[in-house]
Order: sequence, then structure tokens, then C-alpha cells
Amino acid sequence: MKIKGLFFIGLFLSSLICLGFYPKADNQEKESMILNAIVNYLDALHFKPQSLDDDFSHKAFDNYLKTVDPRKRFLLQSEVDQLSIYKDQVDDQVKMRNFEFFDQSVQIVDNARLRVKKMFDEIIISDFQNSDFDKIEMDSEKVTYASSEAQLKEYWQKLIKYDFNSRLDNKQEKQENRLEKEAEKKAEKASGDVVAKDIKKYKKEDEDKDKEPEPIKTMDELKTDVIEEITESYTDWFERLSKDERSDKFETYINAITHVYDPHSDYYNPKEKEDFDIRMGGKLEGIGARLQTEDDYTKVSSIIPGGPAWKGKLLEVDDLITAVTQEGGEPVDITGLRIQDVVSKIRGKKGTVVILTVKKVDGSFTDIAIERDEVIIDEGFARSLVLDLDDVITNVGYIKLPKFYSSFERKEGNSCAKDVAKELEKLNARNVSALILDLRDNGGGSLQDVVDMSGFFIEEGPIVQVKPRDKPAYLYNDEDDTVQFDKPMIVMVNQFSASASEILAAALQDYNRAIIVGSTSTFGKGTVQRFVDLDRAYNSPDFDLKPLGNLKITMQKFFRINGGSTQLRGVTPDIILPNNYHYIETGEKDYDHALEWTEIEPVPYKQNVYQIKDRASLATKSKARIGQVEDFNLILENAARLKKNKDFTSYPLDFDAYVAMNDKREEESEKFKDLFDGSIEALQINNLAVDTTYINSDESRVARNEDWIKGVSKDIYLEETLNILKDMIAQEN
Repeated sequence: MKIKGLFFIGLFLSSLICLGFYPKADNQEKESMILNAIVNYLDALHFKPQSLDDDFSHKAFDNYLKTVDPRKRFLLQSEVDQLSIYKDQVDDQVKMRNFEFFDQSVQIVDNARLRVKKMFDEIIISDFQNSDFDKIEMDSEKVTYASSEAQLKEYWQKLIKYDFNSRLDNKQEKQENRLEKEAEKKAEKASGDVVAKDIKKYKKEDEDKDKEPEPIKTMDELKTDVIEEITESYTDWFERLSKDERSDKFETYINAITHVYDPHSDYYNPKEKEDFDIRMGGKLEGIGARLQTEDDYTKVSSIIPGGPAWKGKLLEVDDLITAVTQEGGEPVDITGLRIQDVVSKIRGKKGTVVILTVKKVDGSFTDIAIERDEVIIDEGFARSLVLDLDDVITNVGYIKLPKFYSSFERKEGNSCAKDVAKELEKLNARNVSALILDLRDNGGGSLQDVVDMSGFFIEEGPIVQVKPRDKPAYLYNDEDDTVQFDKPMIVMVNQFSASASEILAAALQDYNRAIIVGSTSTFGKGTVQRFVDLDRAYNSPDFDLKPLGNLKITMQKFFRINGGSTQLRGVTPDIILPNNYHYIETGEKDYDHALEWTEIEPVPYKQNVYQIKDRASLATKSKARIGQVEDFNLILENAARLKKNKDFTSYPLDFDAYVAMNDKREEESEKFKDLFDGSIEALQINNLAVDTTYINSDESRVARNEDWIKGVSKDIYLEETLNILKDMIAQEN
């Protein structure tokens, strides 16, 4: 079950709650007040209210078990059976504001954790390395609860052996890589083949020669280090679990209930609300990434444009962070850690380095070093270039929009719509032949801005339908008949283009105004969330249980002007270009209890600015063209490899077999290592002349611009998009 889904468009219905002291009160009374307010608000305001019946009860029960024991590492089947007597009663207890099931579960889970802690202490000092277990299943959906304590202990022996293998293989590989690099450096020095750029590097090495070199360790010494790491890591983890307060467990229970409604409706206590603002507001200054909890893991939900992680290009959305290392320190396992504790370990002073151990979507592990820095604002806002592709097309305007920011995010009071309008004005002055609007990885934002921006490309008319519960949909219209750009255009999207990005892409697709190019579909988030202050449910100013927290609740749904929803299905591009996620299901459809795709009546719409002549012909030509491009064939091959590795969930426990499996994966990945590293020789990229003074006025701005252009120069998706534009223009003749 996915927790704390991000991406939302909406207005705050209440202000932030003061996080100061409030009098202690009886837990049960406060919990009852919170549950009462949440259930009433969900019933009154949620887009799709639920009947509190046995079906609801079963879903809430399953949600809760998945959250408290996601990998089935604590509970025995007999304990699950013991709790299952409440499976039909959760709805009744919610109605009665009764917590019998929750109280029983807390006691059982707490005891189960203590039992497993004792098992771990016994296993870690045993001869677990030489166990003859063949393999371990790592997909929690395929794992069953242990039928006995002996079986549970065996499962933990496998888990620890797997962890041991992974850490030992990693240490061994790092040591081998270091020895190889040292040998290469010695060979370079001996041969005198030292280029100018290496002089500074070798000078620094000479300055550091008096430092104690890291010793080369034997396999037995590496094994000892690994056992010490595992002992420390799990001991810390169990200690953190033991410190979980009742309020933490209560929030887990409450969100198991809210997530039956949909994955984006959540309860936030006052501290959780503050953490939400950190993740949503881009305030994670350390590395520039937004994080969320998924089962026991911390998942990267988005990369903040302009931040250190964005610049490094190595940390990606959907990466699972398993450990955090401060430069020069030891890795800290963060599995099972609360999001606020993970954030505190990753954030840090500008200029310091943090090393993240991440699990990629294909199951591979890698260490990513990121130097903490301020998130540079420039890269987060609209910017433009002029592109030429030799012998194909010239003078094409390109606008990159990383998010749909609104006026309250900028001191100047500008919005993304106003900024894009300015970029269009500059491109029109250059008399560009066509436009590419790049919304890849754009997670959404301001609804009004996306409506205004969509209107730049049509005379006027409806852009999106917003439907509240039990009421007719109402329209957001472009009411300005001014057209800012009237030439051929393409909108680029991918599986991480969400919410507002999907509204714009859908509108221009429905109007037949632009070709949509991208991955198999966009994210598929077509719902609107708003915050409700639970204190408002109780009018008495003397109510001493406040603050109660906030409920983020799904209240509306987006619909295209053609009547279809962007929810779940997203927007299917007219022309699909394969990427590494081509065969992997991502986005809204990967959430439990996501609201379904539905449709309503379309509304009348038309535009006479520019009409696509033949979408099918453009798609056919593009498909034929990319079939002849080696890089696209390699991308599809790599996508199939990633899917195969993701689906491979049963890992060998024999160390040599484990190493052989990893070596084979690394060998297979080498083929794709430099896939996006080469510049496209035929692609010419230029800043607009009117932007050069601003860019050159600041040294760091110059460097960031050069970095941006360097990235664009390697973008084979952009190259094919320019080819599609050529075909579009040719259709006019």
C-alpha cells in the first residue's frame, strides 16, 4: 500500500496550526474525537464516500496489516488469525468510535517485535553464514505469514543472510575498485602519461600521502565488519521501533481507514503537517528531493529542479533509499525509519556530502554521493532556447517548464503562465517556426495557471471540467481570445508528468492543437485534494484536546473537455517514445484503492488556430524512424532488462551464487551505461539574444546554463521530436 501520495492541486481551507504546547489529555478521548471528525468529514466531503460495511472493513483491515507488518517479518499466522476475528468488525467499531481492534493489534504487534528482537540477537551470533538455505523470496505479496516461531526464525535467518551477502558483495566490490584505480594511477605516473588536468589531482594526492592509507582487508575481516554493521543497524532499528508512541500507531490505523477511500486522503497530526509542507514545498534544502514512505522504505517521489540531486542526474524518481552515510562516516540503515527522521539525516549544511545507498527499480543497489547545496531557483522556472537540427528543421522554439508554479511562490509575484507568456513573446520576436513545450517530470501545481497557459494556444474555450461530488461539473475556461502562439507545436510528457501537466496535454490533444509525445502514458492523477482543519469540527474555544491535526481529503475530480477523466489512465501520447519504464507500471495505477477512471458528458469545443492534419501518419513515420535508431532499440532492450530484474524476486542465498547473479546483472548493464552520454552532433542549441545579459551577469548562472544546454544536447527524445515537427510542417504543404 502506498502512503502519503503527493501531487495535489487545491486551496488550503485552513491555516497552519500552531505547533506549540497543548495540555495532555486522555488518549482514548482524543483519538475518539479525531476519528469522529475524520469519519464525518470523509462522509460529507469526499468525492466518493464509502459505505461503512463489511467490504470496507476488510479493506481497512488489510491496509492496516500491510502497514504494520509490510514484509511479514513479525506476525505469525496464528496472530493474524487472532486479529482476523475483527475483520468484519472494523466498520462497526469505526461507527461506534470503538478501538478494541486497534488496542488488541498494538499489544500483539509490540509483543511480536520483542520476540523478533530476541530472535535476531540469537541469529546474529550463530553460524548463519554457513546455513544451507537455497534462496529467499523478497516480494512481500508472495510471502506468507510464518506458521510457527521456528518458521519465523528461519525466515529471519534468510533475511539476515541476504543482507549479509548484499553488504559483503558491496564491500568486496568497493575494495576491488579501489585497488584497480590505485594500480591505474601508478601505471600512469610510471609511464609519464599525465595530462594537464591530472596534475592538480596528483598534487593533492602527494599532499595526502602522509595520511594513513585505508588497509586492504581479508575476506574474513570484511565479513567481521559486515556482521558488526548488521548488528548495529538492526539494533538501532529495533530501538527505534520500541520508541514508537501510541500516537504513531494510531495514525497508522487512521490512515488505513482513510486509504480505503483513496490513496491521497490522509490524516496529518500537527508535526506531520509540517513535514508535508517540507516535502511539498521544496524545502528539503540538503539535496533537493521530495521523499515519501512506502512500506519500510523511503522512496524518492520527485526531484526538485535546480537542486543538487537534479544536477547530479543519478538519483531518480522511484529510487528506494536504504542507507544514509555522512562523508567519512559509517552507513546508517534507514529501513523502517519515519520520514521526518530520514529527512533529518539527509539534510545538512551547504558544501557537505551525503552518500545515499539506493535500490533502483531493477533491484540493483548503488551509492550516490551528493554535495548539499541550496536549491537554485532559476532551474525551477520556465526557460527557453532556440533549436536547429541540421538538414531537418531550423529555428524551433523550446520551452522547459519543470512545474506549474504560482504567484505565491515568487517574491516578484510572477506565475508560470506569465513567465511562459514572456518566453513566447521572445520566441515570436525571433520568428521561430514551431514550438516544443517540455513538461517531462512536471508534477503539476497551479490550476489557474494551467488554464491560462492552455489558452495561449487557442482563441478561447473550455480547458478542463472539475466535478465535485454529487454536483454537475463546472468549467475552467480560457476567456481571453488572444493567441500567443499560432504555429505547429508539440508537448513532451512522460510517466512523471502529472496533474496540471495532464490537463494541458489533454486539452491541446482534444482541441487537435498539438501533438503529444512521450512515454506510454502520463502519471494519471486526476483528483483534487484540500486540507481540512479537524479543530473546526469542535466549536468550543475551551476544548483542551486541540490541536487535532488536519485531514487531506479528495474532494473533486478532473475531466477532459471530451468527457474522459485524466484519473488513473492519464493521457496517452499521440506518439510514444520508449524509455526505461516502457514495460514497468508506474503512476496512479500503482496505488492501492486509486479512484477509477470514469467519464462524463463532453462539452462543446473548437479552435481555428492550427489543426493537426494527420496524427496517424505522424505516428507511423516516427515509429519507422525510431526503429532505425540504435539508441531507441537499446532503450527498449534496457527497459525489458529492467522489467525482468524487477520481476525477479527470489534471490540466491549462497554467497558465490549471489555474487555471480550481481556480476551478471552488472555485465548486462554495461551495454547501456553510456546510453545518454553522447552529444547529438546535428543539434544546434542557442540561448535567445535577449537572455544573454541576464545569464552572463552571474558566474554561477553561466555554469548552470552551460549544464542545461549540455543536457539538452544529449536528448535523443528531443531529436526525434524535432523530426516529428518537420513531418507536421510538411503536412501543411
